[in-house]
Amino acid sequence: MNAMFAIAAGIAVLATVMMITRPSAVHALLYLTVSLLAVAMVFFVLGAPFAAALEVIIYAGAIMVLFVFVVMMLNIGGEAEALENDWLKPAAWIGPSVLALLLGLELGTLAARGGLARSAATVIGPQAVGIALTGPYMLAVEIASFLLLAAVVAAFHLGRAVMRGV
Repeated sequence: MNAMFAIAAGIAVLATVMMITRPSAVHALLYLTVSLLAVAMVFFVLGAPFAAALEVIIYAGAIMVLFVFVVMMLNIGGEAEALENDWLKPAAWIGPSVLALLLGLELGTLAARGGLARSAATVIGPQAVGIALTGPYMLAVEIASFLLLAAVVAAFHLGRAVMRGV
């Protein structure tokens, strides 16, 4: 388990460093996706499969698709077309592909072994998380939802102001 954790953590750190140092937004998004998948693997190895599944579904799935759409929408014009041709070169995909392949091999190794040996700690499932969020942590969840709502309204008005040219 320690070796699996170290491999996944190393891939997460390497992918994050590569994401920060890339000049191209699309290359950075590729490395960010690999980093989020590696963090999900870290959660899984630590015995939190529910957190790992949420990491993959919400962050590596939905939010990354949103980021890719934003990048696609912002690159308008002739220069963007030439830039897109550079993004499609196979050399741009080698780094993220190798890191994703390492994560896939790690996951395959875990599956071939029959999973992780579980410790004496109890596994917390989705039902327990839902009960906790609507029970003792209800106030924190509501405050977070108000903050997110305020951020959405602010982003809407900021976008409207930018479109008007203010």
